[in-house]
Amino acid sequence: MTTQDLMQETVTALGANKVRSGLTMLGIVIGIGSVIAMVAIGNGAQASIQSSIQSLGSNLLIVTPGAQRNAGGFGVSSGRGAAKTITEADAVAVAGVPGVARVAQEISGRYQITAKGTNTNTTVDGVNSAFASIRNVAIDEGTFFSDSQSQALAKVAVIGPTTMTDLFGDTATASDVIGQQIRIKGAVFSVIGVTVSKGGSGFTNQDDIIYVPLRTAARYLAGDSYLTTMDIQATDADAMSSVQTDVTALLLERHKIQDPTQADFSVLNQADIVATASSVTGTFTLLLAAIAGISLLVGGIGIMNMMLTNVTERTREIGLRKAIGATESDISNQFLTESIVLTVLGGAIGILLGWLIASALTLTGLLTATVSLASVLTAFGVSAVIGITFGWYPARRAARMNPIDALRFE
Repeated sequence: MTTQDLMQETVTALGANKVRSGLTMLGIVIGIGSVIAMVAIGNGAQASIQSSIQSLGSNLLIVTPGAQRNAGGFGVSSGRGAAKTITEADAVAVAGVPGVARVAQEISGRYQITAKGTNTNTTVDGVNSAFASIRNVAIDEGTFFSDSQSQALAKVAVIGPTTMTDLFGDTATASDVIGQQIRIKGAVFSVIGVTVSKGGSGFTNQDDIIYVPLRTAARYLAGDSYLTTMDIQATDADAMSSVQTDVTALLLERHKIQDPTQADFSVLNQADIVATASSVTGTFTLLLAAIAGISLLVGGIGIMNMMLTNVTERTREIGLRKAIGATESDISNQFLTESIVLTVLGGAIGILLGWLIASALTLTGLLTATVSLASVLTAFGVSAVIGITFGWYPARRAARMNPIDALRFE
């Protein structure tokens, strides 16, 4: 039997029961489509998280105060961020470490903010001028404050777009709020700038924030000069590991701590954060794909069920073909080809369905679903494997039929 004859027979056989063939393919369509969509959602989530982390700054190390471990050496961090162990003097010393390009200091806290009869509760971040360049804070309107304003204890503020909307209304523009006054913990601040929108990062919204000069925050808000965070920018990505080691050693020496496990601070490497986030989202993507893959197994069983039914219904046809000279290989190839065509065609439709679902989710703006070429090729390959795997037994059963018994079948 030639390939052309084989394909003609396949089209004729599948076309004879269009509804049954279509319903059988539906299981593969749903399975492949759901796998493509779930992987696209996972890939999109991974890319979004990585982008959010990268938007915090490049070549970044973050030092936070607080014990790294509990007394037993295990468990979660104790008091991280709330403890008072990092000082401005530590930041000045760290700036001299080889490989350090810039150091930003932060004194953060949540406060009730009021303006023109409105109010909101948000984070107020006292920072120095280096913070804007380290953390990629761009100004939409106005200016960022300088270190001289910090030294002068100037009561000025730069606000995020979300905070601007909360305080001045949905119709307010960046140019409208420049020069407006807001009240933080009883102190009146003048708005001198509005940042460009950066979006959310994990459980935080980088647009819902207020920046004020470091010394101003220490004097009027925090009441002391202890830092809640120290941001260190390395000269390049290759220097990050050595800078992390040197900074840790320097702070241990300055804090007179001999045992590194008893450190009263933590140094987080941005590259490690990205790697961890990627690992988590990668596992999440595999889980989604595995769950969706169950429907592929169900679809494969449907293929086998249909092919076994076809073998039974076409027993006399099989006997007749064998009687006029068809070999076991011819019979086996015919039924196996029908199975593969069903699954490959269903797989192609499923790929299109998955792509449409991913595109629709992206258009809604809820999330960005990214369909990768690898997932498409994998899905197509899986559909072909399912056709071969679940079509093999019915094809083998048809090929081994005794022609005399098949011709007697009623």
